[in-house]
Amino acid sequence: MSIPYALLPDRVKAAVIDSIILIAMMYGFSELFALFENVPQSFRITAFILVFLLYDPLLTSIYGGTIGHSYSNILVKNEDEPSKNISFPLAVLRFAVKLLLGWISLLTVTSNEKRKAIHDFVAKSIVIKE
Repeated sequence: MSIPYALLPDRVKAAVIDSIILIAMMYGFSELFALFENVPQSFRITAFILVFLLYDPLLTSIYGGTIGHSYSNILVKNEDEPSKNISFPLAVLRFAVKLLLGWISLLTVTSNEKRKAIHDFVAKSIVIKE
C-alpha cells in the first residue's frame, strides 16, 4: 500500500486557513480583554505569544494537524511510523523551522518522492492525505 502524500496546494490551503484562524483568535482575545478593566499589557502580549507559538505544535502533536490541516484533509505524521503523530518536541522543532524559513520551507515539496518540506526533513515528519 502506498502512502498518499499531500500535494503543495493542500499544504498552502492549510497554511492560509491557519493564518485566518490565528488572526481570529487574536481578535477574540483582544475583545475578551476589552471586557475587563486594567488588563496589564504584559498579560496581553504573553497570551498572544502563547496562542501563536502553541497553536501549531499542540494540535499537530495531539491531533496530527491543525484546523487548517483538517479542512484540507491532510495529516502530519511520524515518517518512521505513519500511524503515529509526531511528538510535541518534534512539533515545536518543526514549527520553529517553518517559522524561520517561512514559505521557503515549502520549496522542496515538489522535489522529493514523499513531498517533504524542509521543516518535515528536520522533524522527520510526513504530510499525508486523510
